[in-house]
Amino acid sequence: MMAVGGKRMIELENYVCGRWVGPGADATVLDDAVTGEPIASLSSANVDMAASLDYARTVGGPALRALTFHQRAALLKELGKRLLDPEVKEELYNLSHRTGATATDSWIDIDGGAGVLLTYASKGRRELPNAHLSVDGVPEILSGDGSFLGVHVHTPRLGVAVQINAFNFPVWGMLEKFAPTFLAGLPTVAKPASQSAFLAEATMRVIVESGLLPEGSLQLITGSSGDLLDHLGSQDSVGFTGSAETARLLRSNRTVIDHSVRFTSETDSLNAAVLTPGAGPDTAEFDLFIREVVNEMTTKAGQKCTAIRRAFVPAQYLDAAIEALEAAMTDIVVGDPSNKSTTMGALVSRGQRDEVLAAVAAISETADVIVDSCSFTNVDPERGAFMAPTLLRATDVRAEAVHTTEAFGPVSTLIPFSSLDEAVELVALGQGSLVASVYGADAREVTPVVAGLAAYHGRIHIVDSSVAKSSTGHGSPLPHLIHGGPGRAGGGEEMGGMRGVFHHMQRTALQGSPDQLTAITGELMPGATAQENKGHPFRLSFDDLSIGDSITTESRRITRQDIEDFANSTGDTFYAHMDEEAAARSPIFEGIVAHGYLILSFAAGLFVHPDEGPVLANYGIEKLRFATPTRPGDEIHVVLTCKRKTQLDGRGYGEVAWDTKVINQAGDVAAAYDVLTMVANRPGVNGATES
Repeated sequence: MMAVGGKRMIELENYVCGRWVGPGADATVLDDAVTGEPIASLSSANVDMAASLDYARTVGGPALRALTFHQRAALLKELGKRLLDPEVKEELYNLSHRTGATATDSWIDIDGGAGVLLTYASKGRRELPNAHLSVDGVPEILSGDGSFLGVHVHTPRLGVAVQINAFNFPVWGMLEKFAPTFLAGLPTVAKPASQSAFLAEATMRVIVESGLLPEGSLQLITGSSGDLLDHLGSQDSVGFTGSAETARLLRSNRTVIDHSVRFTSETDSLNAAVLTPGAGPDTAEFDLFIREVVNEMTTKAGQKCTAIRRAFVPAQYLDAAIEALEAAMTDIVVGDPSNKSTTMGALVSRGQRDEVLAAVAAISETADVIVDSCSFTNVDPERGAFMAPTLLRATDVRAEAVHTTEAFGPVSTLIPFSSLDEAVELVALGQGSLVASVYGADAREVTPVVAGLAAYHGRIHIVDSSVAKSSTGHGSPLPHLIHGGPGRAGGGEEMGGMRGVFHHMQRTALQGSPDQLTAITGELMPGATAQENKGHPFRLSFDDLSIGDSITTESRRITRQDIEDFANSTGDTFYAHMDEEAAARSPIFEGIVAHGYLILSFAAGLFVHPDEGPVLANYGIEKLRFATPTRPGDEIHVVLTCKRKTQLDGRGYGEVAWDTKVINQAGDVAAAYDVLTMVANRPGVNGATES
C-alpha cells in the first residue's frame, strides 16, 4: 500500500520469474470507477521482459509438458474450485465493484472465469487422451500394401503465449485465454488492461497462493508491455483483445513479422440483433428481442465486445420497438454497483466515458437520440464514470458512422429495414462481427438470414420462444464454442472447446510404418503387428495389457432360424430379414440378410470372457460400420485387438478401446467398430483394491 494525495492505494505488482516484482518508478495511478478516488498504481519498469519469457520457456514449458492432458485438466479443475471459494469470491467481488461492475456483472466475470477453467477441465478429461500428444483424425494409408502410413498429431509448442487482455472482464478475459493454453501445455504471460488491472492482480494472487500451477506456467505483467513482443520467437504466440488500432500496431511489430509469431486478435465489433418480420409486437420473440437489447445495453454498462450495438427491426415495427424499448429502459437503475437494487453501474473510467460520448456524437450526425437520460441513485455521476443508457434511431440506415463507429458503453442504435435481403446487407456493413442474434419463430425467415450472416460472424444466436428460458443470451461467449469473428472483429477464434486447445499446439503429419506410428502415438494403426501370445486379453489388467494384444475367436454359422428368432424377440421384422421376395428385389441386399445388431450380439458372444475379471464394464461402441451383408449360412469370427488405453487417474481402472472386426468365411469384413470398456488396474495401482 502507498499514500498518494492523502489516499491509501494498492501498489500493484507484477508476478514474473517466480516472484512478485514491485512497480518501480513512473507508476500510473488508477481511479475508482464509482467514486473517482485513486485506487491503485502500477508500472512494469522493474520487469525484465526477456527474462520473463525465458523463464516461461525454460521453467514453465518443461513442467507443463511433463504433465499429461488429464493431469493438466485436474489442475484446472482444482483452480476453478479455488476461485469459487466464498471467501475468495467476496474479496474479488468487492474489488470488482470498484471497476463499476454490479453483482451480476461480477458474476459473469469472476464466476464465469472459474467456469471456463472447470469446463476445460471436464472436456480435457473426456475428449483428450491421458497422454502427451493427441492423434488428429484417422490414419491415411499411403502404400498399396498398407506398409506405409500417415497420421496427424498435435504436440505442445515449445514457446510461450503472450495474452493481452481488455479492461472489461479482467478475470474472465484472462482465464478464457489461459485455460486452453494451459491444457495445450503452453505457458502464459498475461497482460491485463491497466484500468482494471487491480482485479486481475488480486486474482493472480489467489492463483499463486493456491500453489496448484507448475512454476512458470502463468506470469502477470500489470504495467506496460514495454519491449515484451521484441523478444518473441517462432514457437511463441500472441492473443490480443482490444481495439483494432492497437491490434494493427502489435501485429506490425517487426519481431512478430520476422518470426511468423502466431497472432490472433479479437477487436472492435458492431454486433447486431435482427427481428424478423414474422416476430411482430404480439409475439414472444418481439418481447425477447426488446428484453435482450436492453440487457445488452446495461450489462457491464454496455462494455462488452459482444454487446448489441445495432438493433435491426422491420420498418413497420419501428415505432412499436421504440415504444417498447423506452418503456423497458425506465426500469433501469443506474448507481452504486455494490447496491443489489442497481441494474447498471459505472463505466470503467471517466476517460472511457468521454470516448463513448464522443462516439455517440459521431453516430448522432446520422441518427436521432431517443433516450439519453436517467436518474442516478446514491452516486455522484460526475466524480464517477457514470453515463445514462443511450438509444438512437438511424435516420440514414446506410450511413458509415452507424455501422463503423463503436460506442463501447450503454449505447445501441435502432435501424429499420424493408426486407430480409436488406437486413442482411445492412448487417454486413459492420464488416465482420463476433455475434449476431436472429429473433423469429418462422424458419422460412430465419434460415435465409442465418445463411446470409454466417460469413460475417463468429457466432449466430437464434432465438424463439422455445429457448426463452434455456438460452445463454446474445452476449455470452461459452468455452464450448468459438469466440471471435472475421474482418473487423479481428479474425481470431478463442475458446471453442478442443479447437481452442489445438490452436496452441503444433499439428504435424507423421509418416512411417504401422508399428512405428503405433509406438509413437499410443494408438493402434492399421496393419500394426498384433500379439496373441498372452491368452485372452480380457484376462489382463489395465497395466498388463499392451496396444496390439489380440485374440482371434472361433467361428459361428448364422442360420435362417437365428435371424427369425432375433426378429421375433426384438420386434425388428424389417423386410430384408423376413421377406425373401422383397429382400431379393433390394439393390443392396439381393436376398435375406441378418440384422446388423444380431451380428454385434453374436460377435460379443464370441469374444466376451464370461468370468469375473479385470474388464469391469462395456460402456459403448464407436465408429460402427456394417461393411458386408451377412446371409444365412455365412460363418463369422472376430479379431479383437487392444487399440488405445487411457488411464483414469485415481479411479482404479482405465478406459480401453478395442479394435473389433467381424469377418466372414471369405475374409470380408462384415462389421468394424471400436468397443469401449473399463478395465481394472492391478491391485495397489492407481487406487485399485483387491477384489
